[in-house]
Amino acid sequence: MKTNSQFRIVIVLTVLAAIAVSQVWGTSYIAIDLTLSGFTNSYATGTNGTQQVGYGYSPATGNPAHALLWNGSAASYVDLNPSGLSNSHAAGTNGTQQVGFGWSSTIAFAHALLWNGSAASCIDLNPSGFASSRANAISGTQQVGYGSATGGQDHALLWSGSAASYVDLNPSGFTSSGANATSGTQQAGNGSGPTTSNKNHALLWSGSAASYVDLNPSGFTNSYAYGISGTQQVGYGHGSGTGYHALLWNGSAAGYVDLNPSGFDISCANGTNGTQQVGFGYGSATGGESHALLWNGSADNFIDLNQFLPAGLTNSSANYIDSYGNIVGYAADYATGTANDHAILWEPIPEPATLLLLGLGGLLLRKRK
Repeated sequence: MKTNSQFRIVIVLTVLAAIAVSQVWGTSYIAIDLTLSGFTNSYATGTNGTQQVGYGYSPATGNPAHALLWNGSAASYVDLNPSGLSNSHAAGTNGTQQVGFGWSSTIAFAHALLWNGSAASCIDLNPSGFASSRANAISGTQQVGYGSATGGQDHALLWSGSAASYVDLNPSGFTSSGANATSGTQQAGNGSGPTTSNKNHALLWSGSAASYVDLNPSGFTNSYAYGISGTQQVGYGHGSGTGYHALLWNGSAAGYVDLNPSGFDISCANGTNGTQQVGFGYGSATGGESHALLWNGSADNFIDLNQFLPAGLTNSSANYIDSYGNIVGYAADYATGTANDHAILWEPIPEPATLLLLGLGGLLLRKRK
């Protein structure tokens, strides 16, 4: 028979598990400016745990873009630009590896790249027979993006750590396609061709070209999928009677949710952690400025992340959200009279009730021991 102490422990652990699953973070965030000293512009494009990735421009680099890796602060940055390349962008991270692309005067077209935390660790993912390629996202051992054969159209590509491992995801009946996100098992992006009357349609794959699902909702002419996690995909769509609206899918065109909030003319969802969605929007509600947005599954359940920015920064966009609720993107600084963009990390602040329950759990467990 269980004692009262054991029952209390079971109850507390059950509550804590529910908190962990539902990711109860509240509505407050701290925004950290990741812009490096001496850099004129920087952008954060991906995050996972303690890592953030993106790119920046600096007079010190001759003003070409360099791929960057952060660990929660501007001072922690690592310059990922490989030797021999003049320009590079990092687009995503799985917490240990980073993906993106780079080019130089000797490599006229961009090549998809995979890093393991340093410039010297760079692996060229450009497949044989392809003139150019770009890696847009990574999850687990999968990397996705697109590439084009010489004189050809872009094809969505899936890699597993090497150039030779690539899979061409371009479906039959599509002239061109691109993969923008991966969950580790499924891939999301877009494509166009005779099958879509040459309009761009959001697509969902499960590892092969033949496995694709057309996510374009009824009433939308064009759509794009930019993020995926669990059963969720996000992006945007527009049509003759519909403006550019952020969209949320659950694996099919029929299951979409229009995330465009009231008072917004335009919105776009760039990423999801399977529960929440991030992107940007603007309209009368924002005074015509672009504001980074966080949704919780519906148009009327959103948070304007612009309110948490450091003084002097505005016109923001959120690009990615990880499973811990960390969000990355950028915001503009007009102090010099021109817009200098700053890479931003938004970290969630747990609600007091959450902290109390976590503390209570620790006290009960220590008492039991």
